Amino acid sequence: MDGAAASRRRFLQAGIAGGAALATAGAARAAGDPVITEVQDWNRYLGDGVDAAPYGMPSEFESHVVRRDVPWLTADPVSSINFTPLHELDGIITPNGLCFERHHGGTAIIDPADHRLMINGLVDTPLVFTMQDLMRFPRENRVYFLECAANSGMEWRGAQLNGCQFTHGMVHCVVYTGVPLKYLLEEAGVKTTGKWVLAEGADAAAMTRSIPIEKALDDCLVAFKMNGEALRAEQGYPVRLVVPGWEGNMWVKWLRRLEVGDEPWAQREETSKYTDLLANGKARRHTWLMDVKSVITTPSPQAPITHGRGQTVISGLAWSGNGRIKRVDVSLDGGRNWHEARVDGPSLSKALHRFYYDFQWDGSDMLIQSRAMDEAGFIQPTKNELRAARGENSIYHNNGIQTWHVKADGAVENVEVS
Repeated sequence: MDGAAASRRRFLQAGIAGGAALATAGAARAAGDPVITEVQDWNRYLGDGVDAAPYGMPSEFESHVVRRDVPWLTADPVSSINFTPLHELDGIITPNGLCFERHHGGTAIIDPADHRLMINGLVDTPLVFTMQDLMRFPRENRVYFLECAANSGMEWRGAQLNGCQFTHGMVHCVVYTGVPLKYLLEEAGVKTTGKWVLAEGADAAAMTRSIPIEKALDDCLVAFKMNGEALRAEQGYPVRLVVPGWEGNMWVKWLRRLEVGDEPWAQREETSKYTDLLANGKARRHTWLMDVKSVITTPSPQAPITHGRGQTVISGLAWSGNGRIKRVDVSLDGGRNWHEARVDGPSLSKALHRFYYDFQWDGSDMLIQSRAMDEAGFIQPTKNELRAARGENSIYHNNGIQTWHVKADGAVENVEVS
């Protein structure tokens, strides 16, 4: 038997033994547990009927699983952010009601019957589409992550926020249904001088971003549904732009206009904002791509280990604007040694990937980390490697390795390892 086969056999034997021990312990506890040995109210009485909640809601026992904000991050909630509770979720799809919100002028409330999408500029035929017009084009379903460029931004200068909801929660992943943008641009007829597209939102902030025509004609969608139902108001209802793998501020919500031009517009959100100030005072601009990144979601500061030593599951998320995640490694000792994690579930381009690492925890302190590699060969860097390359002036595009300190009592804290 070769070494790999022997290792697999030892793992299986250990797993069987561990499973038997857990089952025995569970049976012993259940033997005197009145919750299982006695009839409970939910066994005795009839529940609500089928029309009690015409739109289904989570169980009342999951009421703590909500988006949360950090009030001191911004001056006003209408131009602010809240965070996806990553530590409470599993799989790769984010429920619609938990997708983080980022607003520049608050949520726009728009009657779809009154909404219009204009295409103008360097086109053969300027056009205006109603929502009904858009629904007549061929549509596609695509699973993509959306990440704010400022996700993990507070961590550039050191450990700040104690919870992966707050350090990494400006990301979500859903199934978008929409019309490929190229179909609409082809309908209008892009002139040969058309090299850029300006996307403009209908909200009070009039959010606008310049997008290269190559990207617009590649994989962008004009989306009207997420996870099978209409977009939520805070996610751009009735229609938004989807720009796969690129920073979230380019995914213009409440999309009302697409102007074709011959150069970028240098709007506020691509000059004073969403550019990366380097140590020498110069700023990187047009840094659209969201680089390979990962984070352990459990255990984490909001999700400590409560079961004590023994069989333990580390779970987390990995993603990359370059495409699929090829591999994720996990370290228990601050990056000294790495172990390959198990990526489970769909592996889709520019979508979240779920990973797990199963091990026996002996109750000692751990410094847990995850490190992702994408199909283009890019490897997630350490925070110090990022700082060496870019300095500490930026708040954008921090894809550095995150460290959690797991203490002997199972509590978890956000720390850095130099």
